[in-house]
Amino acid sequence: MGADHTRPAPPTPPGVRRLLVAVVVPLFALTVIAALVLWPRQDREPVGGADVPRYHGTVTRVVTEPCPPTPEAPEGAGGPCGTATVAAEQGPDAGRQVETPLPAGPGAPRVEVGDKIVLVELIDPADPSVKSYNIAEHQRGTPLIWLLVLFAAAIVAFGRWRGLAALGGLAASFAILLGFVLPGIGGGQPPLLVAIVGAALIMFVVLYLTHGITAQTSVAVLGTLGSLVVTGVLGLLATSATHLTGFGSEDATTLSMFQGDVDLHGLLLAGIIIGSLGVLDDVTVTQAATVTELAHANPGLSRRQLYRAATRVGRAHIASTVNTIVLAYAGASLPLLLLLVADSRPVSQILTSEFLAQEIVRSAVATLGLIAAVPLTTALAAIVTTAGRRAPGPEPASPVPPPPRPPTGRDDALEALGGGKSTEATW
Repeated sequence: MGADHTRPAPPTPPGVRRLLVAVVVPLFALTVIAALVLWPRQDREPVGGADVPRYHGTVTRVVTEPCPPTPEAPEGAGGPCGTATVAAEQGPDAGRQVETPLPAGPGAPRVEVGDKIVLVELIDPADPSVKSYNIAEHQRGTPLIWLLVLFAAAIVAFGRWRGLAALGGLAASFAILLGFVLPGIGGGQPPLLVAIVGAALIMFVVLYLTHGITAQTSVAVLGTLGSLVVTGVLGLLATSATHLTGFGSEDATTLSMFQGDVDLHGLLLAGIIIGSLGVLDDVTVTQAATVTELAHANPGLSRRQLYRAATRVGRAHIASTVNTIVLAYAGASLPLLLLLVADSRPVSQILTSEFLAQEIVRSAVATLGLIAAVPLTTALAAIVTTAGRRAPGPEPASPVPPPPRPPTGRDDALEALGGGKSTEATW
């Protein structure tokens, strides 16, 4: 998250540094204390039944055949039908050839000889000694590992040490999400509070790790934290005004069936907070860096001039980022958007449906929080950058007269000829 927008910032006056420490350190301590209070307890039973055994294997033979007729497909359409022979690499039948039916139905994997697949072992409840295998999906571990290696290598090659720090920040973000935010919400804690505390933890770790412990980074931290609070308040007001319940997607409905105590309305707000964080920190870091660079390039700029100039940069940044937010939400919900396009209801009813209203609220609230981040961070950066600057001294009362001009070769020549020094020389 974020990017390196500037060279090292000029040194900050000691008084300004002490003030930033006095503000940032208590906020960080408060965030850590809140995280400890909300930390998920390991006393919740796992949801769902027993896990089905899954083993790796390689397809060695595929035999297709016509599908038998059914009441839904009298001509035997559908499929594919047939069997696949798989060399099991794990489990009780490791090293043996096992036969499985070809996967069929919507979304079923299409297998060919040589494919690396995942087998699931099914036990007959009536006779536990009878078991069979089905193909669940393809193995994706190796391609994903190579893609992640390429991803990390590209970041480090381009960003060098800063790229390595960015990878560390990304790992910390996932650790906080998987270790605190998701278990905390799943454990019944208030989703909005957990999301704000988790986002604040991610912000502190990622920004300081990626951009260093500087006054400029502290300004970005304060701007991001303030914008997150604004986003949370706006989200709460918007979801209440539109009467959103959080049941706008099939995933939310499924979650409510397995974990009925999860607050889906709060979960919607938590998603808005977490989704806004990645864009917010980029904007706040950019604004803090812009003010610093402008002050470094022209030390004569006043606080008001710095604010106005950096705000113009922020407007251009916001104009492109708003489109990014809307397209990100639209891309994540593309299948459901296609279903809505095929809907026969009037457009007004489609736009006010629970699902689409939820996406509109997400985009609008995230954008409003983003807009609030620009003036907030820019004003903080202008104050910090100009703090401790010496006021210009008074102008001299009268210009200092120039020193007398030394004798020139013309004066010496006139004296040698007996004419004395020139009148110009005496002046």
